[in-house]
Amino acid sequence: MNFIQPLPLSLYVHFPWCIEKCPYCDFNSHKAKPDMDEAAYLQAMIKQLEMTLPLIWGRPITSIFFGGGTPSLISEAGLQGFMSELRALLGFGPDIEITLEANPGTVDYRKFAGFYDAGINRLSMGVQSFDDEKLKALGRIHSSNEAMKAYEAARKAGFGNINLDLMFALPQQSVQQAIDDVQRAIQLAPEHLSHYQLTLEPNTPFYKQPPILPDQDSAWTMQEACQALIADAGYRHYEVSAYAQVGRQARHNMNYWQFGDYIGLGAGAHGKLTLPAEGKVLRTQMPASPGGYIQMIASGQSGRMHEPDAEDLRFEFMLNALRLQDGFELSLFEFRTGLPLASIEERLQEMEMKGWLLAEPLQKGHLQLSELGKRYLNDMVELFLED
Repeated sequence: MNFIQPLPLSLYVHFPWCIEKCPYCDFNSHKAKPDMDEAAYLQAMIKQLEMTLPLIWGRPITSIFFGGGTPSLISEAGLQGFMSELRALLGFGPDIEITLEANPGTVDYRKFAGFYDAGINRLSMGVQSFDDEKLKALGRIHSSNEAMKAYEAARKAGFGNINLDLMFALPQQSVQQAIDDVQRAIQLAPEHLSHYQLTLEPNTPFYKQPPILPDQDSAWTMQEACQALIADAGYRHYEVSAYAQVGRQARHNMNYWQFGDYIGLGAGAHGKLTLPAEGKVLRTQMPASPGGYIQMIASGQSGRMHEPDAEDLRFEFMLNALRLQDGFELSLFEFRTGLPLASIEERLQEMEMKGWLLAEPLQKGHLQLSELGKRYLNDMVELFLED
């Protein structure tokens, strides 16, 4: 495999604890207990990073993302110490984006100010809805009023780059209620909006006991109406569920969607590292249990590693890159997977034949989905699965 060097490199930091686990959530998260050892967990992640350093010598970090779980549960002192150790071990890019996910029910001005002082320069706030009835149905621990106060506190603390997460097609939600949520979010003027449909994921309480959800026709009407409102407010639709003001795209997520590299620290975290000199890609995965993760790192083990084959790389690249609304240069496929473009030409021809791709950009080496193609995204991804 031949890779164009260097690939961009990001860092993902997983904080696995929540006050309450939401019934729709299938992420690796655990209810926080009084004996939760924050310091031991943060130090385990630093030790994991130290074991990873030989694989990434000399590569600057372009973005950091604290996800979870609920990273805003981290103490200010714990985060400040952790960030200091990251700076000592890694080269930070000159305009690095450092995002922390925040639950409005776990933060106030003091916490936001502490996070800002630690170096966090972007927040992603899990609002989900501004309707208290819908928040209760989703199992969220915050109210609409608390979400508004958290947003105001974040601005007061100095944050000039905020994303708001919103969901639609919520239990018994009407089209107008979905529109109202988006309108309230737009009034706050965040730099970024994530707007995605509630889905019932396996191994969640909602999957086992499904709530009454809007039908697909209603969900589609909600999506179209909300997309129009978001566009009219000046936000650019750049990924399936992501909208941004000019120049405010989430750089960390763009790295995922363009199949860049990332280190995954913490319980259940995944990583992807390209080793150009060896002509291969490594996938890393940590154990899901926080206690098991701490014990494994303490024993000097660095988690599970495996090398994806060509079929895996083709599928993983397309699973991510096809989500981009402006598409991508076909040369990016070769640069990021190390595989020849000829390995996907047959599938591209099938996509073109079905009318899923725009013909003119494709002739210039740029893959971009047609409006029809955007409706058949899952079908396109399946084309790249192994037979």
